[in-house]
Amino acid sequence: MPLSCSQLSVFYGSRKALNSFNIDLKAGEVRALIGPNGSGKSTALQALSGLIVPREGRVEINGKPAKLMSRRTIAKQMAFLPQQPSAPDEMTVEQLVRQGRYPHVGLFRSYNSHDELAIEWALESTGLTALADRSLLELSGGERQRAWISAALAQEAQILLLDEPTSFLDIGFQVEVLNLVHRLSRERGVTIIMAIHDINQAISVSDRISLLEKGQLLFDGEPNALAESGLIEKVFRVKGNFVRITPESRPHFDIELARMPGARI
Repeated sequence: MPLSCSQLSVFYGSRKALNSFNIDLKAGEVRALIGPNGSGKSTALQALSGLIVPREGRVEINGKPAKLMSRRTIAKQMAFLPQQPSAPDEMTVEQLVRQGRYPHVGLFRSYNSHDELAIEWALESTGLTALADRSLLELSGGERQRAWISAALAQEAQILLLDEPTSFLDIGFQVEVLNLVHRLSRERGVTIIMAIHDINQAISVSDRISLLEKGQLLFDGEPNALAESGLIEKVFRVKGNFVRITPESRPHFDIELARMPGARI
């Protein structure tokens, strides 16, 4: 397994934000983490990436304990993109993507031909070659998000962790980012785990879905099984039905406008 964890628990003070979380990701898999606000999605990603040290449990990257690896070694294998990454507006797309080579280049080594090819591949994979000289300020929301994903790809990491990659984007840009996620997994074999709010987007792009509530993993399985579980209505406190356009299509959750008391989406 490229990325897995067992019995992972994270505390914020006395509060248990993540409770005995388990997950196994296959190569090239897209996994969605869903759940209400405060359910532990971001905490799980940060614990998997090493940004938070769990009090209990272990994380393994390609079968090896992450706690025995240096940050630089982890960065060569896994890239994490937070909800709202920041960089100077005057920085160009190419300059940002070059930052992704830092785990390989370090402070003193100059860029070699392999580094340049990795940067070229990252730009090409995200459709940004023609925008390489543009500043981040000149980009649309979707283009800027693609630039950050491109920087993560330049690390040549085969594991990509995304925290709400479609948040704050118009629907067209959301689709753009989700199409990129799907293409990276299928064409490049990148393993992707992402926290995402939109249930239907999660169902449309993911191979498996993990549902969290109050730090507890309630469901881990395929989208069709989630649709049949009844957990979406229960956990998010909404009324609705899963429908299919065709018998072969993935289910789509249709929310009723009359919401239950205390609804959270």
